Amino acid sequence: MVPRPQATRSTLRQNEARVLRTRMVSRTDRACKQPAFRPWLSVLAQPAPVDRIEQTFYPEVMAPPRYVETLCQSALNRVQGMPFRWSLNPYGGCRHGCGYCYARRYHEWHGLTAGDFDRVLFVKTNVAQVLRRELGRRSWRRESVALGTATDPYQPAEGRYRLTRACLEAFRDYASPVGITTKGTLIVRDLDVLRDLDSLVEVHISVITLDSALAWRLEPGAPAPARRLAAVERLAAAGVACSVFIAPVLPGLTDGEQALRELFRACAQAGARAVHVMPLRLQGSVKPYFLARLQAEFPHLVAAYRRGYAQGSEAPAEYRQRLRERVTVAKVLAGLAAPPPRPAGPRPGQQLALPE
Repeated sequence: MVPRPQATRSTLRQNEARVLRTRMVSRTDRACKQPAFRPWLSVLAQPAPVDRIEQTFYPEVMAPPRYVETLCQSALNRVQGMPFRWSLNPYGGCRHGCGYCYARRYHEWHGLTAGDFDRVLFVKTNVAQVLRRELGRRSWRRESVALGTATDPYQPAEGRYRLTRACLEAFRDYASPVGITTKGTLIVRDLDVLRDLDSLVEVHISVITLDSALAWRLEPGAPAPARRLAAVERLAAAGVACSVFIAPVLPGLTDGEQALRELFRACAQAGARAVHVMPLRLQGSVKPYFLARLQAEFPHLVAAYRRGYAQGSEAPAEYRQRLRERVTVAKVLAGLAAPPPRPAGPRPGQQLALPE
């Protein structure tokens, strides 16, 4: 079992009191039959058929989370140092259980831990109403808003609360542009609103591997890769601008030359307009949390990760350069980019290694 961060009894009591002071909603999904959520365990169940991609689902190994319903004072968040200036997150925390997720550290703002990110979920029940008020201000310049930067807007809770859909309807009604990033295949439920938004919306579906067994070990609460690509295909067929994020790329796990080429080819065949790649970053408390999960699932990689990420949150520059070269070739072979100069690096088919 992965060790949880140490906490005093006083800290635990304070955290529990903070949660209980807020309106608490705890619901049990019929599909959740296991007594505990252990996101680092391999999942043996087969993914749902591709033709059921609209169905909200909970993996059977995941016990029900605690939903904390809250009222937000503002919906739009001003962002610095990113390609966008505004973000919107209807939920706090995420049920997909991705161990590498950079947003895990944001749960510390609530007195919780990175491990609580997929166990205690915050629901901003009035977010759509507040968003309408903000979009209706005369000072709003209709700048693009990134929806789903610190949570997944189409995680399973959206099937119940429908907050993301309500927010999209607000963007449509105020003719304001929005970009959506998600692993959730529930997005196809909202094809009608996405069509109405037309050129005002762009969707980014995150897929880091085609290997379903590996995906379930890394992202135990997320839809299988084939289901996500099926969602890309349906969005593209409906005329919705859709790209794929291969983010993050995990050294020694998802960066194999052939694996990346096959993934790029599958994205192109599904109708993705572009594919964007980002190597793994490990910031703050996410680093020890992810390394603990790595120790449980892939112990042979832990020493290399400790060396590679010893100096900070970024992978070494040498690794990032080799990954860029590999990705450039994969894009060309998938018909998504112009031919590059011949790259130098590991022999064909070899996984990229973090520098010694």
